[in-house]
Amino acid sequence: MRSGIKKKDAKPVVESMLEILGSALADGRELNLQPLGKLRINRTEDHGNYRIVVFKLRQQTGAGEDGEDPLADAAE
Repeated sequence: MRSGIKKKDAKPVVESMLEILGSALADGRELNLQPLGKLRINRTEDHGNYRIVVFKLRQQTGAGEDGEDPLADAAE
């Protein structure tokens, strides 16, 4: 791994993080996952026992390198 952490140590942390992110998305919340970007649900379609979720992911380009995060809320 790039971090130098052993897989057996990282796996429970990553799985927990994905569970929390999945719950937030299921609640319809936006996620600001820098440096990945800001993730927002565009639409959802329920199909019985599964749901299709279409996202918009907005990523910052090199244009905003002045130290300010244009995607951050004013309270952040």
